[in-house]
Amino acid sequence: MNNSERPIGIFDSGLGGLTVFKELRALLPGEDLIYFGDTARVPYGTKSPEAVRSFSKEIASFLLKKKIKLLIVACNTASSLALDEIRKLSDVPVQGVIQPGAEAALKAAPPGGRVLVIGTSATVNSRAYSRALAASGAGVKVTEKACPLFVPLVEEGWCSKPAALMAAREYLSGFRGKADVLILGCTHYPLLKRIIARVMGPRSRIVDSARAAARSAKAALEARGLLNRARFGSSAFLVSDAPERFSALALKLLKIKTGKVAVKRF
Repeated sequence: MNNSERPIGIFDSGLGGLTVFKELRALLPGEDLIYFGDTARVPYGTKSPEAVRSFSKEIASFLLKKKIKLLIVACNTASSLALDEIRKLSDVPVQGVIQPGAEAALKAAPPGGRVLVIGTSATVNSRAYSRALAASGAGVKVTEKACPLFVPLVEEGWCSKPAALMAAREYLSGFRGKADVLILGCTHYPLLKRIIARVMGPRSRIVDSARAAARSAKAALEARGLLNRARFGSSAFLVSDAPERFSALALKLLKIKTGKVAVKRF
């Protein structure tokens, strides 16, 4: 097998990384994709940094055995806490979602603009987005806000329920009209984008870290000459628990037909 024909590995704490998967599939229809959702241990955002690093390294090691050519950490919490350690054990490029999301936000923000980052408690506490945005020297003003109920709502399939709107209003109503750009700093959050946009109002541009990560992955493969030029790539899905529920929610929320979902427990 040529290096360009090797698959891409993607993992997340659960369903959220499917937003990256869907964007990547649209951009790169010829790539073979392997997705792992750690549904037995979701959410990562309330776990300790040590636990997130341990889980992430386990999954990364598992996917690396699949002879992948690129590993995408499609989880902002894992990207903020475990990316460096994953890179140490990987012999292929490893991409997170925070740097692409920060770069996309800087393109969308006016000079010295106001950027609001929403994410899990672990991502916000890590200050990973603040550091990435500050490193650019663009002088944007950054505020980070934890929205811990958003992931459980998505994992429950409640993206359009009144409870989701109630949570969004509780977290975000105080920021309405006060942010030029809002970063969806969790790959689950694009599934709540309509509700978040409704609460934030039309003045805030919403940046989707999942979409930015997919574009960054394509650029990385192009730069290394690793794009698969096939017309149709394969898709494989694995989870650590509840495959039928994962498959049903993937179809309901993202219109992704997973087929049979395998189970891998650690």
